Amino acid sequence: MRNKVDFTLPTESLFLNPGVDPGISLLRPLDFIWRTREPAVIQGFAASEFDEINERIERFVGFTKRHKAFRQSVEINTVPVVLEQASFRKSYTIAMGKCILSGAAGMRLLNQYRWVNENNPDNPEEAVIRYFDDCRAQNTQAEIPLTDPALLEGLDFAIESRNTFNFYHFVTETLCQLCLLDELQFTGRVFIHFPNHEEKTRAFTRAFIETLFPELSGRVVFERAPKEYDRVISAHNLLCAFFQYPGERIGTLDDLAPSDVVWKGSRAERASQLVLQMNSVDRNLLRLRERALKAIEGKDFSHLPKRFWVGRDPGQARDRTMKGEGDLFAMLQLFGFERVMFETLLPIEQIAIMANAEMMMSYHGAGFTNMIFANAAATVIEIGTLQSAIYRWGDFWPLANVSMCRYISFFADYNTDDPLVDPSFSKDGIVPVALSRRGMAVILPFVVAVLGHVPTLTRQSEVARLVDQLIKAGCLDQAFAVLQHHTALLAGHYELCRAKADCHKRRGETEAELEALLLAFEADQTKWYTLVLIVWSAKRIEATDTLSWALRRLRSDFPSRYEALVKERQWFLKYA
Repeated sequence: MRNKVDFTLPTESLFLNPGVDPGISLLRPLDFIWRTREPAVIQGFAASEFDEINERIERFVGFTKRHKAFRQSVEINTVPVVLEQASFRKSYTIAMGKCILSGAAGMRLLNQYRWVNENNPDNPEEAVIRYFDDCRAQNTQAEIPLTDPALLEGLDFAIESRNTFNFYHFVTETLCQLCLLDELQFTGRVFIHFPNHEEKTRAFTRAFIETLFPELSGRVVFERAPKEYDRVISAHNLLCAFFQYPGERIGTLDDLAPSDVVWKGSRAERASQLVLQMNSVDRNLLRLRERALKAIEGKDFSHLPKRFWVGRDPGQARDRTMKGEGDLFAMLQLFGFERVMFETLLPIEQIAIMANAEMMMSYHGAGFTNMIFANAAATVIEIGTLQSAIYRWGDFWPLANVSMCRYISFFADYNTDDPLVDPSFSKDGIVPVALSRRGMAVILPFVVAVLGHVPTLTRQSEVARLVDQLIKAGCLDQAFAVLQHHTALLAGHYELCRAKADCHKRRGETEAELEALLLAFEADQTKWYTLVLIVWSAKRIEATDTLSWALRRLRSDFPSRYEALVKERQWFLKYA
């Protein structure tokens, strides 16, 4: 039972409040809990064989971008702490008998509590919310105490690991925490505690530590939980602290949220916590990236490709080979792509290939963890399914936000007997991807265009889709080039004319923008918003005749929209 956590306990007895509960202290004053960063370009597109699946994918992506994507990413601090009467159980950390809500492990603790108590009369979701409400009430003045430096001598450093065989979890939750030792001038031993059997530990764990932390050689000990310490140094990520402290003390993120449909501010609903997690970046991941890029400085990696498709070695990882991979790679080879397998590369080569990449492509998998090492100009393309979109897409957002690369996901089909039936995540896990020829016809033009070539398309809908993808992916020049190449297809097509107007607007070409908007309204005169865009575009260049025409047309065709527009801007009346 030493390795168990009793999730039937009341929340106040189960979870530690670092502001008032004993057992945790800081090694240095806390400089921040969170701060904002510019976000990466993150987009998702449908690439299914089936219209009904494409519609579902588009609805999911649209909802996610409208209601879950923060306007900026959030850097969450991770700080060194001293724990008293510490216990490492499973993949959790305990101090003085209470579980510490630190980073991803803390989120798993909360989810486990909800799951264990789902049939209790006291709704576990409401119990969690009450716990965080109580923390905020108790922490209006409370601070995590500072430790006495005299107590540090001879202490070990210990951290939990979710497991020692999953590359994603090890790098993002465990390996990066070793960066804290840089600020401690630490010379002791480092313990990594994990719940799985020792034989499942993979060689990459030690290989990455030896590559990125050579100063720790001979001092890192992998030891299966449980393990107890009277006193030990550890790492504490402050993700959950956002919900444990009142907004007047640590600030609010409400201005970053696109809506309040999912985000509920400091109210600790599960969905709201997940939104913060997918939009946040662990400070130590940023430090790990810096350390990794320094490790490759001055070294020659000219043997590594800059455009590459990442396959998987069936002998080293779960076989999720993508159906259609061969056909896709055959086309990618025409544009200079090579096939690589991260499992066969040294850690230093995995870092370097991403740091120098122009474009990386693969199907969904843990290999995208290496996105944290990508250069900011790289395009990283993932091919997944609606299932991976729902359950895993947000897990990779922080990695893109670390490197600031362009992270694009295409969601295709399930490689199952009936791809129209959703697999059960609890039963089937993440199922492999199937890429059809129709899906390939969606992905390849995007790849070609991003790389600077202009594909020739025959259908207006295909051009409109590609241009929309390129604009959303931040590839404005490529989008404009595609439009210019297909000028003959623009006439009479609303989406293409609107896309052309959007391109001109982003390029600061207002006259050309206005011309394209007029063509768009001519193509579809049922779109009232086009007239509003014409009004603003004409106003910017003082095209008063066009401005007056647009206002009169808005008043006659869409009177309620006209009234709403001029109600707040009475000065428009002089043009009408």
